[in-house]
Amino acid sequence: MSFSWDPERYLSFADERGRPFVDLLARVGAESPDAVVDLGCGPGNLTALLAQRWPGARVAGVDSSPAMIDRARSEQAGSSVTFSVGDLRDWAPAGPVDVLVSNATLQWVPGHLDLLPRLLDAVAPGGWLAFQVPGNFDEPSHTLRAELAAEPAYAETTVGIEAPASHDPVDYYDALTVAGASDVDVWETTYTHVLRGSDPVFTWVSATGARPTLEALGEGPLRAAFEEEFKRRLAAAYPTREGGTVLLPFRRVFAVARH
Repeated sequence: MSFSWDPERYLSFADERGRPFVDLLARVGAESPDAVVDLGCGPGNLTALLAQRWPGARVAGVDSSPAMIDRARSEQAGSSVTFSVGDLRDWAPAGPVDVLVSNATLQWVPGHLDLLPRLLDAVAPGGWLAFQVPGNFDEPSHTLRAELAAEPAYAETTVGIEAPASHDPVDYYDALTVAGASDVDVWETTYTHVLRGSDPVFTWVSATGARPTLEALGEGPLRAAFEEEFKRRLAAAYPTREGGTVLLPFRRVFAVARH
């Protein structure tokens, strides 16, 4: 990925971002795995849950962002979890992995359906592959950003920026089944996050889906104008309710399979 990540901003809604990880993990039936890997571990706060569930396992987190890995190493200092910088597109384990988890990461990899057979092959026979991706890219939080970025004032600066994308559960089922997975379990959940604070939806997306666009705009007046208008449109699409809350519907797609 050509843009950078901000661990502090990403953790602004750590509880809300963590719920899908917990729901994904609940469908993984491994009892006493030896090797557990979190691909796209981010700041490591969720990777720590893997070590808590399987205290006897060798747990490793991998992420392409040095800033995220630095934060993970700092926060998990003294724990048994190891962290390393790496791109999941060319990641290869030293040996078979008993549980391979990827949470909210594959959507950043174009053509990631083609990557699934290799990820499955990294899993030991009888082991588990589990991943979750956002499935809300037709929601205003994404479409408003794309529409605004395409306007004349911003189009030249934002052309060709990276944008996340994912597939429906049936697509992941087919891809995993063709790759030789067994006991494939796919589903989707739409969470309704209750957010608070100033421009909370902007804060959410500026840490993830909108980050490439904002970085492309730089730090000057062009970005300031974009952010001001983006916040206005988001506030209209996600109005503040009585009590100062904002509701953010968020669809996510899950897949768990055995090798």
